[in-house]
Amino acid sequence: MKNVFLFLAFLAVVPAVFSQSKNFLDVPYLETSARVDTLVAPDKIYLSITIQEKDSKGRKSVEEQENKMAKSLTDLGIDVDKQLTIKNLASNYKKYFLRSKEVLKSKQYSLLVHDGLTAGKVMAALEDLGIANTYLEKTEYSKMDELELELKSRAVKKAKKKADALTEPLGQTVGKAIHIADHSQPYYPRYNQPRMEMAMAKMDMAEPEPLDIGFEMIRVEATINVKFALSN
Repeated sequence: MKNVFLFLAFLAVVPAVFSQSKNFLDVPYLETSARVDTLVAPDKIYLSITIQEKDSKGRKSVEEQENKMAKSLTDLGIDVDKQLTIKNLASNYKKYFLRSKEVLKSKQYSLLVHDGLTAGKVMAALEDLGIANTYLEKTEYSKMDELELELKSRAVKKAKKKADALTEPLGQTVGKAIHIADHSQPYYPRYNQPRMEMAMAKMDMAEPEPLDIGFEMIRVEATINVKFALSN
């Protein structure tokens, strides 16, 4: 008998569920989508620097070059404790004609700077030290999360304006949103090939000065799809 009551209760509930679903589908709605984008200058510029032990009679050790690099970067106002990190340390064995072996070490660093002018000065300083294996690793924008949320909010407002413009000639009004879909693609840091060409501004009878480099702007987009309920 208990099973019979449960079955009858189920039959009573099913039509109500179907009725609610049908009523939701029958609600008149307008679907709009909006996309907004912007360009932002990167403020986190990562330079990859590799120091190699000189394979020569009067070679310079990695440690010696490292100390000179640290001093040169400090003179440029760079906090090496916070902005310079070690990425990799390697040793290579070289065989000479006398069958002796020596170890040639190399060290790879990542240097964070915040503008193109500083990046140019760093490249020039490293070139003076004979450290030529340097390239632009990647660029980022430090407030990307906040910017993406702002763009999504602007996209929703833009979708609402489009909905109002489409319904006004019909004498209808846009109600509450009944469905919102975010089709935005997240931004990923842009990695570059291992090289960086630095342009120098040559001046008469003077040393070349690094240019204030304008790095490529980062494009950020947001796309939102919204369904609005309609009323007469």
